[in-house]
Amino acid sequence: MNKKTTSQVLSKGKAEDAEETDRQEMYALFHQAENEYDLKASLFEELHSWGEEGTIPDLKRLFAKLWSKIEETNTSRRIKVFSFNSILKYAAILVIGLIAGYMLTLTSPRTEPVYYSAHSPRGSVSEMVLPDGSVIFLNSDSRIKYSIEGANKIREVFLDGEAWFQVEKNKKKPFVVHTPVYDVYVTGTRFNVKAYNTDSDITTTLEEGEVKIDPAGHFSTSESITLKPGEQAALNIESKNIAVKTVNTKWFTSWKDNKLIFVNMRLNELIIVLERKYGVEIEVKNKSILDYHYDGTIKNETILEILEIIKKTLPINYKIVGQKIEITTK
Repeated sequence: MNKKTTSQVLSKGKAEDAEETDRQEMYALFHQAENEYDLKASLFEELHSWGEEGTIPDLKRLFAKLWSKIEETNTSRRIKVFSFNSILKYAAILVIGLIAGYMLTLTSPRTEPVYYSAHSPRGSVSEMVLPDGSVIFLNSDSRIKYSIEGANKIREVFLDGEAWFQVEKNKKKPFVVHTPVYDVYVTGTRFNVKAYNTDSDITTTLEEGEVKIDPAGHFSTSESITLKPGEQAALNIESKNIAVKTVNTKWFTSWKDNKLIFVNMRLNELIIVLERKYGVEIEVKNKSILDYHYDGTIKNETILEILEIIKKTLPINYKIVGQKIEITTK
């Protein structure tokens, strides 16, 4: 039997009625260095054939980023999703899915924007590379829906949870992050948005570049707010008041590097962070404990090691009851 060409494998694997074996054979192409040039040639030809003028990304830069991720994966043999418990794993499949998905959107008739979803479960952080080269880190228990050709042909992300963004510059196609109460408009920058639907505050922290926050009628001021590097906008959902202040951005973005920094954090907030970070359930028996404040840093410690450290700082005890951690006063 003659060996199928790269174009034939791609064509068969991306078909709507493709069998799982065909899709796996298509994905496998991305893991084989000897297929790099044939694969690039086939994808370039297909993308240019189907893409409309102005909708094709910088393919050379895109392929360079994708292939570097895949080669890194082949070397380390790990998956590109890392847990907070000192486990770093690397995955090309996230990247492969993005380029394959982008091909599918180009080869299918479109009348409405096509959106993709991603989820980072409790106890883990996930990294994604979008087809335009932008990078997103999703914090524990976070979800996004995104499109590279969203409404009005812009790049847009709908966020529930926390994410760190490194956005590729493209003034002709803005990048927008939608939260439940405001939108963050970007051209190219690095920033963090924390917007869990269970939290009382939504915060945007800018590391580099510039972002504009559009109130959309959801808070007290009707004017947009522009952040400069080192500034953070915090919106209280209940009062609808928003405050902008200068912060040490590392305190709010270090989670993507498997590190958490707490500065005068109330224990009730710390417990929420620990539950998300370690995927555990914590119950406080004495509510007065929740008013305590804690300073510290978490990097490679387990949940039990962290509780032992907190015990030395605050007057608390803890015990494991079934699948739950119970905290009491000393």
